Amino acid sequence: MATAPGVFVTGTGTEVGKTAVAAVLARTLAAEDKRVAVFKPAVTGLAEEGETDHALLRRASGSEQSDEEIAPYRYGPPASPHLAAELAGEEIEPERLREAAKAAAAGVDAIVCEGVGGFLVPLSPEYLVRDLAADLGYPLVIVAAPGLGTINHTLLTVEAARSAGLEVAAIVLNPWPGDPTEIERSNRETIAALAETQVETLPHLDLSRPDTWPALRI
Repeated sequence: MATAPGVFVTGTGTEVGKTAVAAVLARTLAAEDKRVAVFKPAVTGLAEEGETDHALLRRASGSEQSDEEIAPYRYGPPASPHLAAELAGEEIEPERLREAAKAAAAGVDAIVCEGVGGFLVPLSPEYLVRDLAADLGYPLVIVAAPGLGTINHTLLTVEAARSAGLEVAAIVLNPWPGDPTEIERSNRETIAALAETQVETLPHLDLSRPDTWPALRI
């Protein structure tokens, strides 16, 4: 289904920095004078303070997309999207997501999609983030924490992706410390060897200052 070239950013779980990585990827492409679209199937936690995920993605990409065009489903509670939708009295419709992603990818040079939570999080009771990623067909960028436990979480996500026929373009360890420990360095080397894929790192970012972000090319 993919039209414009792009990537699908997923994670080993929640709070690993998927939005930060997606934003850096989008900004890197925009800095190369590419017209960049961004897409996220659902955003939850709107009741919390701070910039929303879809607003950060729009700012990073320089896109003029509306909230609806970036994130078709948006909910207040910080919950799994299938539960947030249920609490709002609705259900996320896979076809609406596929059509919205297709529309976002039309007329641009590249698109950066970001999932919700981890790779096997349900968007609806019978439709997972993995299902959407497979329907869209973009290569995956898997975001993982750098510390203890990440080898297992990351390799399980890689295995889940490849079992669905998806390409894993890269893994990004985030946030990567300025002075990594022996465990963190070993984790990076071990994941790269066992997953047989590119492993990048991203330092802690000041999200309010995109001019300080490093480039991230996948």
